[in-house]
Amino acid sequence: MIKGYFITGTDTEIGKTCITAGLTHALSQQGLRVAPVKSLAAGQELIGGRWINEDVQRLHAAQTLGMTAEQVGPLQFRAACAPHIAAALEGHRIERAPLLAAIRASAALGDLALVEGVGGFRVPLCEGWDTADLAVDLGLPVVLVVGLRLGCINHALLTAEAIRARGLALAGWVANTVDGSMAHLTDNLAALEASLDAPCWGHVPRLIDPSPAAVAAHLHSFLQ
Repeated sequence: MIKGYFITGTDTEIGKTCITAGLTHALSQQGLRVAPVKSLAAGQELIGGRWINEDVQRLHAAQTLGMTAEQVGPLQFRAACAPHIAAALEGHRIERAPLLAAIRASAALGDLALVEGVGGFRVPLCEGWDTADLAVDLGLPVVLVVGLRLGCINHALLTAEAIRARGLALAGWVANTVDGSMAHLTDNLAALEASLDAPCWGHVPRLIDPSPAAVAAHLHSFLQ
């Protein structure tokens, strides 16, 4: 069994990786040996002769354990699309047992692991297995990143319902401002706090430079 959290989100492109990097920084500052793991990543660029995934690089930069990029991101694909499609484009199939073994091996490098999912909570990985099943297999409490934009209340409540339906604990949630001009932001936050029945670990504003340290400055409750 590994100790840590599974980081999921209300959708894709809502800042899961930025929040995971911020949590990595904040917890490391508390003296914990934190292993951030991007369970699988789709979307790479060829930079300096190497295929690089931006999310993996962000998490790799946030950790202090000396992990390799391959340990942070044990399974990476070139195309930026749904992971099972990205795998098929390369002639591969995502396999449950090897992926779980790789994630657990990377997670074991720290005292506490932050395992980030991909996309939202239920993204297909292979036949009969999705990211919700991955979270169940890992057995970790879940942290939900809520992307603050129109529709976020519905997305957050549906995701929280799905998390609990799988028998997983919702340890907390982080509000991440995706739409900096969102109307009635305070009212939306109040509705989320009243409805999610889990502690809010922080509200991250729209940041010009969302570095791990800058994000960590807005994360608080989980440290108390």
